[in-house]
Amino acid sequence: MEKLIFDANIYDTIRKNIRKYRKEKNITSMQLAEMVDLSHDFIRQIQSDKAGYNFSVDTFYRISVALGVTLDDLIKKEND
Repeated sequence: MEKLIFDANIYDTIRKNIRKYRKEKNITSMQLAEMVDLSHDFIRQIQSDKAGYNFSVDTFYRISVALGVTLDDLIKKEND
């Protein structure tokens, strides 16, 4: 049986990708917050490397839809 390898820092990967795709699409964190109906402060916390806040699958999905990317895009590590 093949052993699965998990990304121990999956939230960090998602945070980086949210920032990356948001900037590529010239969307501010305030605009993203409005698009997903969440507070600007919450979106800033999600993107912060220091906050360490983990978010729900629903939030993850809503952000992917707002950015026009797949969930796979948001979890993909740069070296993949």
